[in-house]
Amino acid sequence: MEKPLSEDISVNVLRRMKEGGFDFARIHPIDFFAIFPDEQNARKAARQFRGESLRAQVEARDDGGWNLQISKVMFATHAAIGDFEHDLEEVVVPLGGILDGWGVTQEVTTLRP
Repeated sequence: MEKPLSEDISVNVLRRMKEGGFDFARIHPIDFFAIFPDEQNARKAARQFRGESLRAQVEARDDGGWNLQISKVMFATHAAIGDFEHDLEEVVVPLGGILDGWGVTQEVTTLRP
């Protein structure tokens, strides 16, 4: 059975993060994105993802749609990211939204001379 495209993308992103020196031993806020055609359903989805380690934001897009960004503090593992994407998809798709990927900010360490 062929892997879904999002799994292949996640594997590649995680590989590049490792090559870039990402600290997988720490938890990080990981951002997950979805796009909705209307604000009401974007906000309805956002209300499903509130809690101690979650933050949800809804913003208007230039094309008239609405972005939903869910930030979850977690370990950046393929399994954890895949599980959360699955949970997010179960909320987003019935409300007319689509998933639009995930990302994490990698801290850059600076070397002092």
